[in-house]
Amino acid sequence: MRKVSLENAVGLRLGHDITEVNTTKKIKHRAFKRGHLITSEDIGRLHDLGKHSIFVWDGDSDEIHEDDAAKTVAPLVAGKNIRFDSDPSEGKISFYATCQGLFKVDVERLYNINSLEIPSLPTLHTNFPVKKDKQVAAFRIIPLTCERSIIEKITSNLAQPLLWVEPFRFKQAGIIVTGNEVYEGRIKDSFIPKLTQTLQQYEVKVLETAVLPDKRDRISAVIQNFSATCDIIFVTGGTSVDPDDVTVGALLDAGVKYEVKGNPIQPGNNFTVGYKGDIAVCAVPAASLFFQATALDIFLPRLLAGEKIPREDFHRAGHGGLCHFCRVCQFPVCPFAIGS
Repeated sequence: MRKVSLENAVGLRLGHDITEVNTTKKIKHRAFKRGHLITSEDIGRLHDLGKHSIFVWDGDSDEIHEDDAAKTVAPLVAGKNIRFDSDPSEGKISFYATCQGLFKVDVERLYNINSLEIPSLPTLHTNFPVKKDKQVAAFRIIPLTCERSIIEKITSNLAQPLLWVEPFRFKQAGIIVTGNEVYEGRIKDSFIPKLTQTLQQYEVKVLETAVLPDKRDRISAVIQNFSATCDIIFVTGGTSVDPDDVTVGALLDAGVKYEVKGNPIQPGNNFTVGYKGDIAVCAVPAASLFFQATALDIFLPRLLAGEKIPREDFHRAGHGGLCHFCRVCQFPVCPFAIGS
């Protein structure tokens, strides 16, 4: 682009967006759009914005403008269930989810693009649960222009889309509460209402519920029955390390195969995921009743998207898997087990 003093700018077209930042009015927005024809009335405002010169676009064939860079890259970045701005603002295009689901990022290719230093492509963490119209990413080049070779390097990493959203596939759940003290009415169950409320956030209907005594055969039989109608089953009570806890054994009897027994996240170490065919069956520890976010909440979005979580992903969740126990919980907008 060519630099021109304001005194000589009247009648020329602006080569880039100009941003106004006003901390008193608490605004940050585009004051002038690329292509704007500068008039004599604009000169005073441009001075107020700290400008003594502007840049006009000469269309150098060796460079690409920030707007054109964003328009070139955006369609290649966006995958399934992702939409993006039709026009850049200040050289930036944003990306949004078009449905509720699990946001996914190819993290390695994202690193490859950002390591070029000219592009800026920030995203939410992979495996973050999103609702429709949630912003998930943004793209721009950091300078106003860049060499076309940089855009070619970016697009070489985009043979496949970089971002997508997996819709939540599991829509019908079953909840089984075990324990003689609950079955006999000595303790009021609070697990079914709490988990029901959690599942409603993901538009999952609780189709079946049961409160059972600590009898391994009865628990196993109900798991078998629920697996005929439910996409995912949650069982609580008897999931810890006490010698008389029977739930995990009952899951085995029902034909549930475990990926892992327990996980490194705290709270919720005893959260255990298994599968009966394609049905996810989760043993949920008592921690889920006492804490806002536990291992259940970390892995639940992936399970509802129909993922069979690899064994190594449970192991890796230990990094960042210690809850901060904040006085006011902001989960999932927090670093607790991010990306797990």
